[in-house]
Amino acid sequence: MNPFLSMEVQQSLVLASASPRRKEILERLGFEFEVIPPQVDENEIFHSDPEREVSLLAELKGVDAQLTRPRKTIIAADTLVVCEGKKLGKPGSPQEAADTLALLSGRRHEVVSGLIVIAPPNRRVLRVEKTGVYVRELEKAEISRYIDTGEPFDKAGAYAIQGQAAVFVEKVEGCYLNVVGLPVFALFKILREMEAS
Repeated sequence: MNPFLSMEVQQSLVLASASPRRKEILERLGFEFEVIPPQVDENEIFHSDPEREVSLLAELKGVDAQLTRPRKTIIAADTLVVCEGKKLGKPGSPQEAADTLALLSGRRHEVVSGLIVIAPPNRRVLRVEKTGVYVRELEKAEISRYIDTGEPFDKAGAYAIQGQAAVFVEKVEGCYLNVVGLPVFALFKILREMEAS
């Protein structure tokens, strides 16, 4: 159990995610929880506004888990990387990863996450968290070597800040763990509100 929240608010937690990073973050925080990968096709949801898109996907994932675990507290999230007005998801090929990393090179981008907590009987709290990330200038050879590691391929924005791409990042503005995969500050704020009510 996490020492900073009551037992009541931590009981019967479900993480509606297939992300190993979100699972690892919650484990490191001391939470005990069940993992249910959502049956939601992320490619079917598109919105011109990244905040709206991640909010919709987080809510769909949470509701999907709630259908099978209606008496549990569901945590669900979705994340996009946005640079120069372009939404960057998980790269589908080495060339797409190279193009994405070239776009991020020498620029500031935003990691935008939608986070929802659904608690019985039907309480829903949805938040959007944005974190600014500054990437140093990257050489083509560095990009190529990074792609060869295989690390970019299941990551929004084609990089893992907690992995080998840590050496690419000059500065982070906001919640670091949001960039890893789960906006922990926002999650604690929601759970604290639920604890107080």
